[in-house]
Amino acid sequence: MTDDESDARAPDEPAVETTRAASGPPSAEPGSGSGSGSPGDGDADVPENRGRIVGTLFLVVFIDLLGFGILIPVIPLYAQAFGANEFVGSLLIATYSLFQFVGAPILGRLSDERGRRPVLLLSLFGSVLAWTLFGFAGELGPLLGATNGLIVLFAARAFAGAMGGNIATANAYIADVTPPEERAKGLGILGAAFGLGFVFGPAIAGVVSSPAVLDVLRGLLPSVIPVSEFTIPSLTAAVLTGVNLVLAFVVLPEPPRSESRTTAPDVSRLKRLYEAVTAPDLGPLVLSFFLASFAFSAFESQFIFLTNDRLGYGTAANAVLLTYIGVLIAVIQGGLVGPLTDRFGEYRLAVGGAAIQAATLALVPFSTSWTFVPSLGPVESGAVALAIVATPLAFGNALTNVSLNALVSLNASADEQGGAFGLTQSAGSLARTFGPAGAGLLYVVVAYWAPFVVAGVLFLPVLVVLGGVAREKIRSTTDA
Repeated sequence: MTDDESDARAPDEPAVETTRAASGPPSAEPGSGSGSGSPGDGDADVPENRGRIVGTLFLVVFIDLLGFGILIPVIPLYAQAFGANEFVGSLLIATYSLFQFVGAPILGRLSDERGRRPVLLLSLFGSVLAWTLFGFAGELGPLLGATNGLIVLFAARAFAGAMGGNIATANAYIADVTPPEERAKGLGILGAAFGLGFVFGPAIAGVVSSPAVLDVLRGLLPSVIPVSEFTIPSLTAAVLTGVNLVLAFVVLPEPPRSESRTTAPDVSRLKRLYEAVTAPDLGPLVLSFFLASFAFSAFESQFIFLTNDRLGYGTAANAVLLTYIGVLIAVIQGGLVGPLTDRFGEYRLAVGGAAIQAATLALVPFSTSWTFVPSLGPVESGAVALAIVATPLAFGNALTNVSLNALVSLNASADEQGGAFGLTQSAGSLARTFGPAGAGLLYVVVAYWAPFVVAGVLFLPVLVVLGGVAREKIRSTTDA
């Protein structure tokens, strides 16, 4: 959970709320029109196949995030093994988002023009190469003239980030095969795949980096393959992503494509997207999302540094905490967001999630020293307190992320889904580029608690702006 992709949280993870485009409400249901798919594609085919398609995409996204999740407890310690401090390690984390900022809109537009499936396959293939490069960083560094492999780590993270724009394409894929009234539920299921990736990924990292497994691998693998607690998780992620590439190639179909998506000229599409992101009431929302992503990425990027410094936790202990938080996010996004959306609506959930995060983020660093919290067996009081604070924090983040993703889709027309998600993903990626960098600097220069307190404060203007927008939307709906 130390990265945005979590965004991610993602990274992580992650899109920005957008208002209705200047052209008005969505022009068509995703997947409507004659399309350019195979004969028989269209609205009539989507309902009976929707469950299978969503289930297949869930599996593809889960394996993709599983490979990424393996590296979450590895990245900070891997950077430190090459002599990096918390600030440099945070820059390594931020590198992914910087290049995702560049790659997401490109992949999003390509998915509108060329189809969702080929873009997903391309990004998965790129991820295989990136994680392989990551695993061989120590060996490749000297070959490239570097004093150590740190520069290779940065290069691998940059390439992985460029390919990580597939998050926008996956969101758009869901939008293609679900009607507007079911979109929040569909995106919630996709969010559950992200959460499960963060549940099982760190656990797998703990297993493959254990001394017993490393000893076995040293006897089985050829000498050209480096075997360490950092390299094996990286190469495991590459292998899993390769399996995922084959799975997606074999079983993932291209969703029905609307007529306008295949015939509208590029300039017209880009102009409509430009009008959408420059609508009069969009600016405050973009700023709110940027601040929210900035704040939560500050927490994510410093989490393992905090537990290592304050609790002495290494990979295995952090894996337990990360698994707990991942379970929470998966359950909330996959099981609770749909019913809560039906009852309260996306705007209210976004406001509620922001309020919860504002109240809990600043408590995170201080909870590690709460001696009044009882220990649970071998788990010391500080770790128990941290888990208690992380519970509502994960709940608030899950509500905000899924609600904003749903609002993106509901306010973009059918032929703009990929481009809209790509553009909004870029806003989040930009925030998660500066968020970890700024947080790492605060951690080193000020104190361990500084990035978390600042993150909590940043949610206050987010809460004010989102609250105002929500009141306007709810009032306009009631008046209508």
